[in-house]
Amino acid sequence: MAIRFLALSIENEFDVLAARQRARDIAAICGLALQDQARVSTSVSELARNVYNYAGKGRIEYSIEGTTVPQLLKIVIEDKGPGIPHIKEVLSGGYQSPTGMGLGVIGAKRLMDRFDITTNSGGTTITLHKFLPATAPLLTPTMVGSSISELSDLAPNISLSEVQHQNRELLRTLDELNARQKELLSLTQELEDTNRGVVALYAELDEKASHLRRADELKSRFLSNMSHEFRTPLNSIRALAKLLLDRMDGDLTTEQEVQVQYILKGAVSLSDLVNDLLDIAKIEAGKTEIKPTTFYVSEMISALRGMLKPLLVSNKLALNFTLPEQDIEMYQDEPKISQILRNFISNSLKFTEVGSIDVSVSIAKDQCVTFSVKDTGLGIAPEYLELIFEEFSQVENHLQKGVKGTGLGLPLCKNLATLLKGKVAVTSTLGEGSTFSVTVPAFYKAINPVEEVVPASTVADERLPVMIIEDEAYEQLLYERYLADSEFRVVPARSLREANALWSQARPAAVLLDILLKGEDSWRWLADLKQDEQRNQVPVIIASSVEDERKGLALGADAYFHKPLLKADLLASLRQLLGVQGDDTQAEDSTTLRHKEAQ
Repeated sequence: MAIRFLALSIENEFDVLAARQRARDIAAICGLALQDQARVSTSVSELARNVYNYAGKGRIEYSIEGTTVPQLLKIVIEDKGPGIPHIKEVLSGGYQSPTGMGLGVIGAKRLMDRFDITTNSGGTTITLHKFLPATAPLLTPTMVGSSISELSDLAPNISLSEVQHQNRELLRTLDELNARQKELLSLTQELEDTNRGVVALYAELDEKASHLRRADELKSRFLSNMSHEFRTPLNSIRALAKLLLDRMDGDLTTEQEVQVQYILKGAVSLSDLVNDLLDIAKIEAGKTEIKPTTFYVSEMISALRGMLKPLLVSNKLALNFTLPEQDIEMYQDEPKISQILRNFISNSLKFTEVGSIDVSVSIAKDQCVTFSVKDTGLGIAPEYLELIFEEFSQVENHLQKGVKGTGLGLPLCKNLATLLKGKVAVTSTLGEGSTFSVTVPAFYKAINPVEEVVPASTVADERLPVMIIEDEAYEQLLYERYLADSEFRVVPARSLREANALWSQARPAAVLLDILLKGEDSWRWLADLKQDEQRNQVPVIIASSVEDERKGLALGADAYFHKPLLKADLLASLRQLLGVQGDDTQAEDSTTLRHKEAQ
């Protein structure tokens, strides 16, 4: 609903001054700051003078839009003149008439929050919008009527008072510019000093990083090569100890048998440590090969059940396996998945005294299989959940002395899962138990080296292009994964400048825009886009942490989401705006997830 302030005719110089003064008075009534009052009055003055100079006469109207805070100040300036030629060049800043009309139009466009213009041989209509601050009072028709009465009672001594006011504004602006210039000079000097320090620090960090990389490479190479050399003597010690315990070379005394058992136990522990070190070193050195084969999950779980059942030494503990009703076929490296699960189950057996260990399997819509191991053991405090996946790291507890361990099992699981293009996860409650899980693709896809070197531009992709304007790399990666298997393809842009450069080549069907781009005005870019006749039909979806949906929609955005943006919401919005038929289950998934988050 619009609340009208007043309307003025523009027929002479006094009317131009009156329009400027009324614009400033109304801006003050609306609660705008002094700088914004100056911006509004200057914009109105420039455009009203254009009306007088080029059209002879016209009309200006002031009103308020909106019934909730923040409201918008709306100013409409119209005339019946010959129109503005070269309007596109004027709005782009590339054209200026000999009398300076182009400067007035482009200046007003930059000073206001929104600028709309329609012009032809029958006249010109310009609509300006300025957002009122959130702290401004809510204007009602009664308040506006009272304000109009006060404005009407003011003395019409416009020319002298307005010139004096303009001079005061000019002096105040000059003072502010001088103060800002001094501040900028000070900041520039401070930044120069800081930059020198940062450059020196980066050089030192690069040198240390280089040393660390060399040390890590040497460690991996040493472990990869020497672990094989460790195995031979350890195997010899174990074999000789077993020969002695089997009395192959004569009888042993009781004390000798105890000593040989200690030797065998130490050799077995050291052999396990060497095996884990060798596996981790081979992964880090890139020497581990993935050998995918086709198998059924039920067969692998059956083998695990038979292998691990004998480890249950207490009647107070149960090991349960739960499989989905329909067997799952996989094309993966079965031994490595089995190794990860053995590590998970072995850990649960070590730190669970009473209760159960439940192994379950599930498959998601994206053809990823999740293996979970849930126990009723000691549990892990939240601050240690990341620590347990670091090498040689263990959490102290009262069962630690009674079980053996090197702190390499879980880091090995994490590395193996990454190698299988999957990931590990853990949830735990201290005193109640833990759940370890590994998620891997059901069908392993090896990277073809020949395909990797083919530029992406040479591969035909008929999907609809969606330009993602986002300066954070991880957000770009997230959106790429969202749209990977959809009817849309990603055109990434790290900045507004890059987006403008790519536009003619990419011809996006839609735009996903972040507001907080480093050093760039996304609001202005959005408003300019919606004023461009060649680009304003492209729908724009805003995904930002800025909670200003009203402003985004007012500037022309077609949809507004607060981060994090869900995959289902993005796909549903794109399909609705572009008229594309998609999977109806996406909307249900989105609703379900938002419901869970609300709970």
